Amino acid sequence: MIGIDLIKIDRMKRLLEKYDQKFLEKFLSPAEISLVKNYRTASGFWAAKEAASKALGCGIGAECTFHDITITKTAKGAPLLKLSERVKKSFDVKCSALSITHDGDYAIAVVTHQRD
Repeated sequence: MIGIDLIKIDRMKRLLEKYDQKFLEKFLSPAEISLVKNYRTASGFWAAKEAASKALGCGIGAECTFHDITITKTAKGAPLLKLSERVKKSFDVKCSALSITHDGDYAIAVVTHQRD
């Protein structure tokens, strides 16, 4: 299962200027917020969560919320993705992989999920 998402970084910049911390709290946990360096990073995290939900085939909604998807980083700064136990069981997901990139005005994320 594979999902991809693209976000224009300026869109995230405008949302953060308008709503600040409240917007981050809508889609990120406190631990994830601590990893966000700027609106570019936030854009990548948004794209990652959207791509993860698309790879499940449901998108963000009742079956998989933003908070069912957690992003952390390795010691070298590579992104890692974790699904809640509820979502892992519902969609029979064994493991996930995430890649995030930024280029010019855009952040892009690709996620794959492997089923049991």
